Amino acid sequence: MKQKLSFTNLISINAYSFGLSFLWNTLHPIVLPAMLLSYVPETSKNTWLGLLTFLGLVLAMLVQPLSGAFSDRSHSRWGRRTPFIALGTILDVCVLLCIAAANSLVGIFFGYITLQVASNIAQGPMQALIPDIVPERQKGLASGIKNFMDVFGVVCASVLAGFLLAPDGSGTYRIFLVVIGILCITAAVTIFAAHERKKSTGTESPSAGFSVREVFSFDRKTNRPFSNLLVSRFIFLLGVYGIQTFAQYFIRDVLAVENPVEATGSLMIVIACALVAFVLISGWLSDRTGPERMMNAAMLITATGGLALVFVQQMTMLMVVAAFIGAGMGLYLTSNWTMAVKLAPADQAGKFLGLTNLATAGASALGKLEGPLIDLLNRCKPGAFWGYRFLFCFCFVCSLISFFVFQSLKKHAKTEKSE
Repeated sequence: MKQKLSFTNLISINAYSFGLSFLWNTLHPIVLPAMLLSYVPETSKNTWLGLLTFLGLVLAMLVQPLSGAFSDRSHSRWGRRTPFIALGTILDVCVLLCIAAANSLVGIFFGYITLQVASNIAQGPMQALIPDIVPERQKGLASGIKNFMDVFGVVCASVLAGFLLAPDGSGTYRIFLVVIGILCITAAVTIFAAHERKKSTGTESPSAGFSVREVFSFDRKTNRPFSNLLVSRFIFLLGVYGIQTFAQYFIRDVLAVENPVEATGSLMIVIACALVAFVLISGWLSDRTGPERMMNAAMLITATGGLALVFVQQMTMLMVVAAFIGAGMGLYLTSNWTMAVKLAPADQAGKFLGLTNLATAGASALGKLEGPLIDLLNRCKPGAFWGYRFLFCFCFVCSLISFFVFQSLKKHAKTEKSE
């Protein structure tokens, strides 16, 4: 039986989640949209942002499960997971410096694509630390802390990026240096806290008997609950991620605030504060009542928030609704991740938790393709901004579909169990 970990240990092994969250929540909603405005036409900004991030996330879908599966087979003297975290972080630092120095759309494009590869080399193995180290009775709490770190990264990224980045997109060097510092510090904390040791005395290399097809496939009958969870996760996140991606342009076009970059940062803070509270609540309750109830409440809350966004006309109202959606997302992320951690086979945790990125990055990537549709609908009737209304209605519909799919999947699982 695994030894119970202290609260400090649980925080430390999840520290790198904060670093990765800070990286992507600085880049995606705030820095990248502002940088692109200097290189793309105003009327097609959503299209360019959507296509760029779509391509990057497709790579993330591929790299993260591969990296996780490689770490499952690793026999390094330094452990299975931490060498990959160190390598990915070193590559991240190099690529971030290149993006900061980029002065063209091509430079930003190749930098962003490479960063997705480098970051996911580390993220796949890092996610397997909870099933590797944390005892069963603490997995809900550990998942809550992981998601807290993710959300805390959103808060800090929103505050610092909104403060350091000017409305015209200048000031990127300062932001990237801060990101690099935080990424390195959190990686070091997680690596030293994990206390990994070589798990096997075998001589098999990570690539022995390794095939890409094997990584992206598993016995659906044996692991049906896990595959069912991926379906529900994909549908839910598909509706949510589009809002995060195009929020700055909605604030710029519809609400017409003076400083959209700063306003977007404030919006992310509001969402993150709600997330902070509810990821921890959900983690605590998931260990006691089970994560399924938390997921049900989360999907209904988020659906309500998505529908309310359709009627938003003022920044204050946007903040209120955003907090409501943040609460739903907080409940969902922790309860869903708790289920994933519990369902992943112990000897293949890196692979299976990496496969969750097929749902996470897949939903995010497909959500980016809403950009061209948003621009098209906005041009149909200038000033009506139908594209953004569609974005919010889509979130409402996806949350409801996810809810009903999850109910049918649970019913199917109970039927199979009784048989």
